[in-house]
Amino acid sequence: MKMPVLFIGHGSPMNIILKNDFTRRLAKLGKELPRPRTILVISAHWLTDGTYVTSVQKPKTIYDFYGFPNELYRLDYPSPGSPEDAKLITELAKKPVIKNDYAWGLDHAAWSILKHIYPSADIPVIELSLDYSPYNGWNRQSLQYFYELARQLGPLREKGVLIIGSGNIVHNLRVVDMENMDAKPYEWAIEFDEKVKRDLLDRNHKDLLDCQNMNRATSLSVPTLDHYLPMICAIGMQETDDALEFIYEGFQNRSISMRCFKIG
Repeated sequence: MKMPVLFIGHGSPMNIILKNDFTRRLAKLGKELPRPRTILVISAHWLTDGTYVTSVQKPKTIYDFYGFPNELYRLDYPSPGSPEDAKLITELAKKPVIKNDYAWGLDHAAWSILKHIYPSADIPVIELSLDYSPYNGWNRQSLQYFYELARQLGPLREKGVLIIGSGNIVHNLRVVDMENMDAKPYEWAIEFDEKVKRDLLDRNHKDLLDCQNMNRATSLSVPTLDHYLPMICAIGMQETDDALEFIYEGFQNRSISMRCFKIG
């Protein structure tokens, strides 16, 4: 069975332990999806010089967040890895070269959401990094690079691999309201999120790749590329016959869009 592609807006690490509309939707999603052979997460939290894929048999749980309740640091996600699928990924991508990594594990872009979708942690999980070294600011060429890389990974879907881009469409921690997860979102955040929603429905990938033309809301909603790029990777794998469905919409902490979608 051809697997879908997901984009998940993962938001705060607090979602790991919270029972809210978002985490309940993730739990429901796990029951709706066909069971994958392996999960590949394209992570907003693994930024590297070059592109890497985790290639260990037992990936460690990474606590890449600070100042949160001790309960979070006592949890883990002990899923196996899949060196075999990591090798397949390095063979699929011709440009750029994807290298094996034996030190990284699962950061919270991966395990914070998988903890709800597949709580048994019995499906192999691997991560793909984002080559962040050459890209400083908005330009179509840099986003096209990630879009084209993702297209090369599309055949994994036919091999039972569930691919998840994990980031956030709107992600501005400079003005986040950490005290109130349910605070009313900023108008500019709503504006940008709605524009991206329309472009996704219209398959207007050109504007999503060239989003500096979206107006002032862009620089506020996407001050850095890291959380936006997993969404670009997800749409890079959308094929002609693939429908797109929003599986969650909403905001947390005023400046974080939790929008999630499924392709295929």
